[in-house]
Amino acid sequence: MPKHITVDSLPEFDLARQLRTEEDIAEYITQVIEEGDAAELAHALGVAARARGMSEIAQAAGLTREALYKALRPGAYPRFDTISRVCHALGVRLVAQPVH
Repeated sequence: MPKHITVDSLPEFDLARQLRTEEDIAEYITQVIEEGDAAELAHALGVAARARGMSEIAQAAGLTREALYKALRPGAYPRFDTISRVCHALGVRLVAQPVH
């Protein structure tokens, strides 16, 4: 007889565990940018930073860990400079492309 699985017994999905390479991170961030929600971009960068390690990314971006958490929390609207520094620390860059 098959075992019954309940929703409560399933592990919580953590996208950060799926972002293993710079290519994974770049694809995820690109998809979020294409949706056009600035607050969601901050959240996505936070997920990517967790995938790499918040302390490591904060240090590489020249921020304290607490400042990085604050800048990338859901609903935050970080400055472009912060976004740029975090992207650089993650090993990705933002690129503008023509819309066809």
